[in-house]
Amino acid sequence: MRKSVLTSSLLAASLVASSVFLPAVAADYKIDHEGAHASINFKASHLGFSILTGRFNTFSGNFSYDESDISAAKISVTVDASSFDSNHALRDKHVRSDDFLDVAKFAQATFISNKIEDKGNGKLLITGEFTLHGITKPMVIDAVKVGEGDDPWGGNRLGFSGTTSIGMGDFGFRNDYGQVDLELHIEGIRQ
Repeated sequence: MRKSVLTSSLLAASLVASSVFLPAVAADYKIDHEGAHASINFKASHLGFSILTGRFNTFSGNFSYDESDISAAKISVTVDASSFDSNHALRDKHVRSDDFLDVAKFAQATFISNKIEDKGNGKLLITGEFTLHGITKPMVIDAVKVGEGDDPWGGNRLGFSGTTSIGMGDFGFRNDYGQVDLELHIEGIRQ
């Protein structure tokens, strides 16, 4: 009996000790675009006269995140290019045409991270490959962690905001009107 108690105690102690040294595992999140808790917005100069703003209405993605090992985080987003929305039907039709997005040929834009750096105080530098109009270029996103925690529906959420810019000329559009600034708001539901 004594040997059994001693064996059980040693086994329990070794399990506790080993659990202390187990590496943290990144949590996986699905971007909550369905609940309108995420958005991909843009702004660009309109011929130098004003600023045009809008958004992409349809996108999906996921990310993994571990506060103790941010460099291991990953994000992947797919955007439906035909969901371009500047709140003006004729302009949207033109931007979706082969003068710009050519959504009949290039239905999706994608971003896949390959490096995430912790800049301190919740700030991140996310580097990855952005594909638009059939052309892939490196992209760097300045991001900040907004918050995380349990939601009222029994889930757990984590959110970030970020900004980046692209040059229209870098993606082979027939018309190059310069730089487009992107504003990203991503809220994920833990899976």
